[in-house]
Amino acid sequence: MLYALGEFLQQYWGPARLLCSYTVLISLALFSGYFAAYKFIPKFYDRLPHDRGREFTLKDNAEAAKGKPTGAGVVFISIFVIICVLFVPMSWTRALIIALTWISMLTGYLDDRSVNSWGEYLKGALDLILCIAASFILYFGLKHLNPDGVVKFWIPFVSQEIVIHPVVYIILSTILLWASINTTNCTDGVDGLSSTLVLIALITLGIIFYFILGHVDIAEYLLVPHFAAGANWAVMIFSMAGVVMGYLWLNAFPSKCLMGDAGSRALGFFMGVCVMASGNPFLFIATSTMIFINGGMGLLKVFLLRFFKIKIFESIRFPLHDHMRKNRGWSPTQVLIKFMILQILITMAVLGIILKVR
Repeated sequence: MLYALGEFLQQYWGPARLLCSYTVLISLALFSGYFAAYKFIPKFYDRLPHDRGREFTLKDNAEAAKGKPTGAGVVFISIFVIICVLFVPMSWTRALIIALTWISMLTGYLDDRSVNSWGEYLKGALDLILCIAASFILYFGLKHLNPDGVVKFWIPFVSQEIVIHPVVYIILSTILLWASINTTNCTDGVDGLSSTLVLIALITLGIIFYFILGHVDIAEYLLVPHFAAGANWAVMIFSMAGVVMGYLWLNAFPSKCLMGDAGSRALGFFMGVCVMASGNPFLFIATSTMIFINGGMGLLKVFLLRFFKIKIFESIRFPLHDHMRKNRGWSPTQVLIKFMILQILITMAVLGIILKVR
């Protein structure tokens, strides 16, 4: 909205052209998201459902969370949508992705407030529908942007782009999005942990979209494809980073509120979408390794045991943050800081490989 307003007003008032600057839009979106989330989330504490304890987590974790407002994702994801409408130069692809992000939040929030859990199969089916829809939207959106009308990946160790068949893209995208939703959801169990790891991922993705993929000269230097809409996606990503910062300010140990499934599922969905929009699914490793190890290995462990009677990691408790607290005696702050450090180290190492070893 502001971008279009700036284009219109600059012919009458020169400084209005600043509203067409992506740097200005990113800054406005980031700070607006932060202050709006910080200010408005507490106003909904009395209206949010309250945590009733967690069945599959450490007793002290469950007791610490019990009674706190949960489902705060319904507030900061809704703020994210409003911020996007105001600051993000919109296309039908981005508009639909924003809408699906809100819907993924809504499914989580309805489960948060439900007396009886919806169950993993129902939630898994809803996630699958959202992931398939987003995959089709991304594929046709990227296809429309490319002059040759095909979708390509740029991957490590290969200097040339690889054309991806639509069926392969849809399947791969659906798997990655589903994994991102559920691993992010499983990581939400220590105050500030999930949101901090998500924030690192969002800032990393925002920098990649704006400074690398969205910049013609830098993209050419690094032998990566220039993404004409990179700056537009960066504004959207930093909008989400801003609201996550506002929530994290309230969720830092000891937390005042919890994001619930409403927040974790929407954040996981959004991160996965951004990775696929970048054209390099390996960025998931750079942005979400600790999220995947922490939550995803537990999902893999349960899946193999339930359907194939294969036992792995029998001596390790998942999510991994519970193992580190119970078996290693780490405090919540130690879990947060050490996981954060590991993720930053992994991000820097993987980005170096992805961007330079080509």
